[in-house]
Amino acid sequence: MDLLEKARAALKERIQTRKTNRSLAVVVRPLSPGEAIGQRAGEEFPIQKGSERVIEASFQGFRGQAFTDQPASWKGTVAEMLDLDLGQIPNRAVFVAGLNAVMRSWGEAAGTLHCRNEDPDRCGPEIARIVHERFGSVRVGLIGLQPAILRALVARFGTSSVSLVDLNPDNIGQVRSGVTVWDGEQDLPRLVAGCDMGLATGSAVVNGTLVEILDQFRNAGKPVLLFGNTISGVAELLGLDRLCPYGRSD
Repeated sequence: MDLLEKARAALKERIQTRKTNRSLAVVVRPLSPGEAIGQRAGEEFPIQKGSERVIEASFQGFRGQAFTDQPASWKGTVAEMLDLDLGQIPNRAVFVAGLNAVMRSWGEAAGTLHCRNEDPDRCGPEIARIVHERFGSVRVGLIGLQPAILRALVARFGTSSVSLVDLNPDNIGQVRSGVTVWDGEQDLPRLVAGCDMGLATGSAVVNGTLVEILDQFRNAGKPVLLFGNTISGVAELLGLDRLCPYGRSD
């Protein structure tokens, strides 16, 4: 079963328990890079290059965001959000952003907004520190190219202890921070076999690849952490291990 379908079922139960009015409005819009990540963030981030965008949902004065390469505006009720066709990536992104906003309104999800300005650059070293603190000197498999995180992992663990896959064809085969970017579709088993733990972008829940990532690591008996604000609400609903050091909740 698709992970987002599981999250939808869990959200429906939570809405019923909390007696949330399903006729309340949810409004979603794409953000400019400056709105999403600030004016002082580095130019290397995918959002700055236009390969990905952040969409933001508003619900009762609370906000939730999601990364996607297929951004869309949307307006509807909670009930209509719950009935979106999750077979389409734009709808998946809208649903995830809306879920994050609703969960934030209950105080049940934190870090539902992307960090801004200097914080994206600070995030990489902090994530590398947390990984080292939790797992020691390990071989790390990074799923999803995030330059600041990759650079920090290499600085702490060394190039020979970091492997990387990505789905963007413009990145595959490139060498970043001394690490060759492997194909996220074909080389995931190779990455899992060669690492001790995984660090995966939570935006994989939007493009539908997260189930395969989690299954591969589970079958190998290896831990995987999800990073970023996109996965905040889904991680809370489904008990997934997530870290997002500077995610905002304002």
